[in-house]
Amino acid sequence: MPAHAPQTDHEGELLAGYVTQQLLGLKAAAHGLTDAELRATPTASSLSIGSLVKHGTRCAISWLDRAAAAPAMWPPADDPTPQQDRISAHFGEFRLTPEDTGDRLRDGLDAVIARVGRDVPSYDLDERVPVPTDAPWWPRDVQSWTVRWTVLHLIEELARHAGHADIIRESIDGATMYELLGAVEGWPKSDWFTPWSRDAIRTTEPV
Repeated sequence: MPAHAPQTDHEGELLAGYVTQQLLGLKAAAHGLTDAELRATPTASSLSIGSLVKHGTRCAISWLDRAAAAPAMWPPADDPTPQQDRISAHFGEFRLTPEDTGDRLRDGLDAVIARVGRDVPSYDLDERVPVPTDAPWWPRDVQSWTVRWTVLHLIEELARHAGHADIIRESIDGATMYELLGAVEGWPKSDWFTPWSRDAIRTTEPV
């Protein structure tokens, strides 16, 4: 898991690297947490790290599906799902069910990370993606945007939620991004840096 997105002159690989970096930020924020800690809401927000991992995974899948289907609409125009059900499903991504165990959330995140690396570099970035019309937040004066815009938007949204997860994680046990990256990647301990571990001194108790 790089602390920086990889450098490459291939635009598709560059975009895939940035999407992956943000997804890995969510993965690092969840590193080492129990299922109870993944569900904890230690800030004024109702969000938990688990809910952010769930939403980030579903969000990435949704935008990747739209990009892969271009120039066709996704979901297809003949999809029978009522609009209100689609909106409800979106907000349901932020709520954890009993089936949303830590292992299941992490497996889903790993699967979408693998898909990004496999699929995004091969996208035609100039292809047009139809703008959805099934929710009130979509623009009414734009008919389509490019696959390039779509992937950049995904980076923006994931980065926002990775930042949310950083704040919540620090509120749970004081762990910060570099400490967690060091634990995940096996960075060596030094005089000025100690990777996170379960035995490290906490600044706050888990909720």
